[in-house]
Amino acid sequence: MQAKSSSAEKTLYTRVLKDFFNARAMADIYDENRSITTYVHSTSKGHEAVQLAAAYHLTPIDWVAPYYRDEAMLLGMGMRPYELMLQLLAKKNDPFSGGRTYYSHPSLRDPDKPKMAHQSSATGMQAIPTTGIAHGLQYLKNHNLVEDDAKKSLVICSIGDGSMTEGEVSEALQMAALHQLPIVYLVQDNDWGISASGDEMRAMDAYEFASGFKGIKRIRINGNRFDECYTEIGKAFEWVRKNQKPMLIHAKVPLLGHHTSGVRKEWYRDDLELHEKDDPIQYLLPSAKQNGISDAEIQNIKDGAIAFIASEFQAAVEAESPELSSLEDFVFAPTPILEEAGNRSPAGGEKTIMVDAALHAIDEILNKHPEALLYGQDVGFRLGGVFREAATLADKHGKERVFNTPIQEAYIIGSTAGMSAVGCKPIVEVQFADYIWPGINQLVTELSKSSYLSGGKFPVQSLIRVPTGAYGGGGPYHSGTVESSILPIKGIKIVYPSNAADMKGLMKAAFYDPNPVVMFEHKGIYWSKVPGTEGAKSIEPDEDYIIPLGKARIHLEADSERLEMGETLTIITYGMGVWWAHNAAENFKGQIEIIDLRTLSPCDEEAVFASVKRHGKAIILTEETINNSFAQSLAGRIQETCFTYLDAPIKCIGAKNVPAVPLNKELEKEMLPNAEKVSLAISELLAF
Repeated sequence: MQAKSSSAEKTLYTRVLKDFFNARAMADIYDENRSITTYVHSTSKGHEAVQLAAAYHLTPIDWVAPYYRDEAMLLGMGMRPYELMLQLLAKKNDPFSGGRTYYSHPSLRDPDKPKMAHQSSATGMQAIPTTGIAHGLQYLKNHNLVEDDAKKSLVICSIGDGSMTEGEVSEALQMAALHQLPIVYLVQDNDWGISASGDEMRAMDAYEFASGFKGIKRIRINGNRFDECYTEIGKAFEWVRKNQKPMLIHAKVPLLGHHTSGVRKEWYRDDLELHEKDDPIQYLLPSAKQNGISDAEIQNIKDGAIAFIASEFQAAVEAESPELSSLEDFVFAPTPILEEAGNRSPAGGEKTIMVDAALHAIDEILNKHPEALLYGQDVGFRLGGVFREAATLADKHGKERVFNTPIQEAYIIGSTAGMSAVGCKPIVEVQFADYIWPGINQLVTELSKSSYLSGGKFPVQSLIRVPTGAYGGGGPYHSGTVESSILPIKGIKIVYPSNAADMKGLMKAAFYDPNPVVMFEHKGIYWSKVPGTEGAKSIEPDEDYIIPLGKARIHLEADSERLEMGETLTIITYGMGVWWAHNAAENFKGQIEIIDLRTLSPCDEEAVFASVKRHGKAIILTEETINNSFAQSLAGRIQETCFTYLDAPIKCIGAKNVPAVPLNKELEKEMLPNAEKVSLAISELLAF
């Protein structure tokens, strides 16, 4: 005899059955049409119960980071199967990416659904940006920068147990525990990481692992039982909403489908029968019947799902493909800063050093923009940066806005994607260029691709400060120059000032740019202590001074008479190179033009080409090791464009090709360019 139930319970279980059978039908139709569904994808088969339970407790004020198997979760949040299929088939009207990224990699800002920032395909990498979302929301809530109804919002990071072994996940958990962030880590544990079983790839499961992060509440649930999932997840979400603190939910689930369409279950699985015994459907159907749904109704729902999914799939197959002309759309969000503005040299102003110009710029930004934050290693109130570039800022603006992080470059960089998504404007610092490498994964995977792969919905406003360059015998781990390694990353901008006025003007433009900006700051010219860099000091510009990114500056002009006689050349450089070139030019009065690039990406090629065409001879000067450098790349572009104007081969000057800057100062000097070496090159080129 069938148990009686309330209409609400019957409605819930009717909904569950529809979404469940839709998800199953989608998995089946994709497998039946492998010749069409050629792009690598996963389905939620076996995970449906926990995913739907979580989806039903979410609201439009929440943020979610689904992982690549969360198909049922997306259905439960209200996504139409047709919309998901458009992404699967890489169609024009794919609502997430316009046909650019994989299935179940959403990005969404619909007002009636939870928001989803760009989801990359790198397993586990969503943990840091998603924790950054929670970090940003906490700040906005605590400072009354969100509507009252949004103060109970929470963030869900959905992730597989295999991905929990990623080191970057630990960085996210550390920050969630340290700052007590309003985030739920929903771990779906099916005992597999592609073809590696749990006992091969982990010493403990996610629940046990999370015990090491004090302050993260933990629960275990049976992820294949909808009743339990719905009840326990509801309680968990309510606890997080009320307390605004972190929680980890460990859900044990079976894996019934293929790992992905590219890794078939029959190739490696020896436990399919065991997993099939835990199919969520065997627990769902009895519960549905107990809540007033008959066998006939269940069969009708199932049959309806199969027919509906077939219709949705056919419509998706027939949908338009992306237009080829759209290929380059959304690489960058449009910047509002297009022209130089403000007073570069106010009357009566005093000369200032670069580090102070940067400090004052950040102070002015924080004063004007309550949504702006500054964080990184040692930037907090005690030290204010190892170069004192953030001195006094924590005292002025509070420890919630200016704060130290653990030694976690991946979190420092990657969290800015989440911060930006919720409306914060993060300024972060990587202490030395040599330390940027642990953050490269986040810079490439999350920040640089976000605007492009989300169809412009989630550009990342992120200013990443990176002290760089050799100075004072810093040795192999504090002297690096890495711009040639960063420049190939598309979707970011790179700035490199050479003087105090440019430092301030570019800092402001970088902050207002809605895209990720890496700002290299040469520590050798921070204080103009290095002989020959006194010129890096300048009158401090006013607060409104700003320089558009991508505009070079003529640092030194050649005499027109020497130019007419063909006795000149141009030096194209940036950072410390400007001062090596400047000092070398003292030996060649009137013969040298110096182009200070200021921005390496986008590079002002118009100014570069014009200068080369004027002079016919060019030196490109960098502090980097010369082989395979940005300098050589730029030389190639100059030759391609300006070949008929050249009177001599382009000369590239840089550091000698050794793996690191030696600690010994004499060896350092031998490795690096200097004014004397530049002078010699000038003499040789002018004589050509």
